[in-house]
Amino acid sequence: MKYKVTLNNRVYEVEVEQGEAMLVDEYELAAPAAPAAVAAPVAAPAAAAAPAAAAPVSVAAGEPVKSPMPGNILKINVTQGQQVSEGDVIMILEAMKMENEIVATKSGTIAQIAVNKGAVVETGTVLAVIA
Repeated sequence: MKYKVTLNNRVYEVEVEQGEAMLVDEYELAAPAAPAAVAAPVAAPAAAAAPAAAAPVSVAAGEPVKSPMPGNILKINVTQGQQVSEGDVIMILEAMKMENEIVATKSGTIAQIAVNKGAVVETGTVLAVIA
C-alpha cells in the first residue's frame, strides 16, 4: 500500500508491504498560491507579477549551470562559497532512472546553489551559479 506523507514542506511517497517500508519518491511541496480575490485594483497585482514572471529565481552574478534535461536532484556535492574546477561534479540529476553528473562549466567559486536536494527541475532550470 502506498502513502504520501508531508513533513517539513516535503512530500514522501512511501510503500509499505507486510511490515516493511520503502521510500518510493521524495519531493518538495509547492508553495500555496496567493488568494486570487483581493480588494486591491486588478492592475496593481498584474504589474507586480510581471517582474516575478521574468525572473522566477534570483540568480547571483556569474555563469549559470543549467539543467540539460528534466529530472530530480539526487545529490548536491558542493556548498555556496566552495572553490570548484572546470569538470568537477557539482550535482547528480536523476532522469529516466539514470544518474547524470552535472559538472562545473568553468573554474571558480560557487556563488549560489539555486535548487535543493529532491527538487524536480525542467530543462534549462538554473541549478547553480559559478562566479
